[in-house]
Amino acid sequence: MAEKKKSTVRVTQVGSPIRRRKDQRATLVGLGLNKMHKTRELEDTPAVRGMIDKISHLVRVED
Repeated sequence: MAEKKKSTVRVTQVGSPIRRRKDQRATLVGLGLNKMHKTRELEDTPAVRGMIDKISHLVRVED
């Protein structure tokens, strides 16, 4: 059986979590982002997309 190639999304933190709500800070940590300009490559799932939508003003997304 051939394995499907999983699509990924590259997320970079561009905004500071200072003076943000606790849930937005927790979402950044959940995505593995805790420092400015840190980049993570994550699996493109509905859960990850929802987290990105919640903090879209703090991150830059590249498909």
